[in-house]
Amino acid sequence: MSSCLYSFVKQPLYGITIIHMTTDTTTREILIPLKNGSLPGILEVPEKTIGLIIFSHGSGSSRKSPRNTYVARLMHTRKMATLLFDLLTEREDLQINNRFDIELLTQRLLIATNWIRDYLSEPRLPIGYFGASTGAASALKAAAYYREKIAAVVSRGGRPDLAFSDLPQVTAPTLLIVGGLDRQVLALNRRALRELNPKSKLELVPEATHLFSEPGKLEQAARLSAKWFETHFTESPYEF
Repeated sequence: MSSCLYSFVKQPLYGITIIHMTTDTTTREILIPLKNGSLPGILEVPEKTIGLIIFSHGSGSSRKSPRNTYVARLMHTRKMATLLFDLLTEREDLQINNRFDIELLTQRLLIATNWIRDYLSEPRLPIGYFGASTGAASALKAAAYYREKIAAVVSRGGRPDLAFSDLPQVTAPTLLIVGGLDRQVLALNRRALRELNPKSKLELVPEATHLFSEPGKLEQAARLSAKWFETHFTESPYEF
């Protein structure tokens, strides 16, 4: 078993199956328990981890989101662990309304955060949230709930307006990344920025649309995200 696994989580590793190991990163499938089911996820931990980023995907997406996976891979090169998981069970996902139930999705993010925290061997390891599209709303609501326990938040093409009333309670430095051509979402993010703490920032990716599908634009967003987390993970330790 990789040394990074021993340094990152406690034993026993209930609900975790290791599926891939390299000298630098351990990848494992996980099951986050619910009262009536479980949420599958993918936990990847590089050596000498400086923090953990929990992803909150957008409506209709999953732990296998290619865009979030791309962002996660870049995080690993910066020594940051990632957790990508399904916010809904397979049965729940069949009901379209559940995909837009921000309260339910926030509760799932809180459950996942508590679950992974139970396995961390280092209690002062910083935790951050990365939310894409509607997933940004649940990330911000969860950050408002945990307040100082969350070190940083990144919203990519997010809908922070869906968590508008919770934004003043978010104490974590929050980066709002928006495509320069995504004008409607840009207007929503500018309004949200006024409600966030002064450590927060809005970054535009020029000539990018909502999904950052133009050549090189997702990479720009990923690098902005990695720099934000890296900066705030290393500023000072956080104890959950």
